[in-house]
Amino acid sequence: MRISPFDLAIILLYLAGITLFGIRFRRKQQSLRDYFLGGRSAPWWAIACSIVATETSTLTIIGTPAIAFDGNLGFLQLVLGYLVARVVLCVVLIPQYFHGEFYTAYQLLEKRFGASMKRAAALVFMVTRALAEGVRISAIGKVVSVAFGTGDRWSIVIVAALTLLYTFEGGMRAVIWTDVVQLALYLAGSVAAFVLLLHKIPGGWPAVAQIAAASGGKLTVFDFGFSLTRSYTFWAGLLGGTFLTMASHGTDQTMVQRLLAARSERDAKTALLSSGVIVFAQFALFLVLGVMLFAYAQHAYLPVPAADTDRIFPEFVVREMPIGLAGLVLASIFAVAMSNASGSLNSLASSSMIDFGGNQAATAPDEVQRSRYATLAWGLVLGALGLAPWGHVLEAGLTIASITYGGLLGVFLLGTWNRRANQTGALAGLFAGIAAMLAVRFGTHIAYTWYVLIGTVATFAIGSLASLVE
Repeated sequence: MRISPFDLAIILLYLAGITLFGIRFRRKQQSLRDYFLGGRSAPWWAIACSIVATETSTLTIIGTPAIAFDGNLGFLQLVLGYLVARVVLCVVLIPQYFHGEFYTAYQLLEKRFGASMKRAAALVFMVTRALAEGVRISAIGKVVSVAFGTGDRWSIVIVAALTLLYTFEGGMRAVIWTDVVQLALYLAGSVAAFVLLLHKIPGGWPAVAQIAAASGGKLTVFDFGFSLTRSYTFWAGLLGGTFLTMASHGTDQTMVQRLLAARSERDAKTALLSSGVIVFAQFALFLVLGVMLFAYAQHAYLPVPAADTDRIFPEFVVREMPIGLAGLVLASIFAVAMSNASGSLNSLASSSMIDFGGNQAATAPDEVQRSRYATLAWGLVLGALGLAPWGHVLEAGLTIASITYGGLLGVFLLGTWNRRANQTGALAGLFAGIAAMLAVRFGTHIAYTWYVLIGTVATFAIGSLASLVE
């Protein structure tokens, strides 16, 4: 074991506490509305925290510093698009979700196009979310293996089991309120890492800036050159980030479910917009941490393989942080990872139950029990996918989602903006758009940041044309 017994005790105590905290919500699960939407009782600020915790995840905590460690602050250009997208969603999609009693995003498509379209979109979501969450769980394994010196396989099994336990019992209330606790903890831990790094680097921030400048401009944010093959330029970030977030926050059940859990449309909009401010600050902090870790590595030895810089931040926490603080930071990373996985489990279970024959009006206890069994099944699937080798986890996760997100967003926009669109055209657009993105992914060198924009345009255009033919 690589961490101190005291740090281990802190981690175990926190993980046990957060798990028990989630389980305590079991008694409030009397219907599917309770289990999947938390009874629509969460305040907007709690939902905002849940959105932020889900959006940042373990991929962000360990993957974003690795991107800046290898490159510069250019990823922040993508985050600008995240902010623009939130404003657009508040105008285009969120109002539609509150014109009825919806449990999943894809019931909106059913209302517009029919049941076949709902099931097709839900199926795409399930495949995408399962693969993307597999990447996240793989990231959990990296952190745990660095901290404990264990193999990734056992790390994934342990963390997935704990996550499944409180999600199985507590439902959406457990997801949201554990997110609130975990957000506060990992933000505090990240700020503590920033302060400690600044103290440990000889010369402080001026030395960081000097090393960054001498290493190819690692503090550079903007690149105004236009290129379809480079991931982090201003145009790829602004346009690509906007469409990526419109898809992830407007059509992915994992995020939409949190918005549907709000007390009102106004609360949902407030939660989404306020989350954008926190997300921007977080990404800036994590990227700067990556630059600071690069500067620190010029003075101290951090045993991180060049091919796996995702381990750079966990290595620093384990090796350089004081006893006690290291335990708290590691606990926060594990906890937010568990929170992300629990949100995915609940959303996958809700889509399985509602979009494929479930009765959302049912209040019988057996309906909630069936939902728990669906959660259990998805937990086994995600645990198995977490064992696969995924490479650089943040970009792997975003790339997987970007291939199908364009098809989903294109269909939602088709239903919103094209009154003549029909179910046949929408289905044709969805699958043609995904096929086009698979061809782009495996047949070109176009950067992943453009995927959702290209997929959305292809889906909308093909869906519109196919609707005219019928």
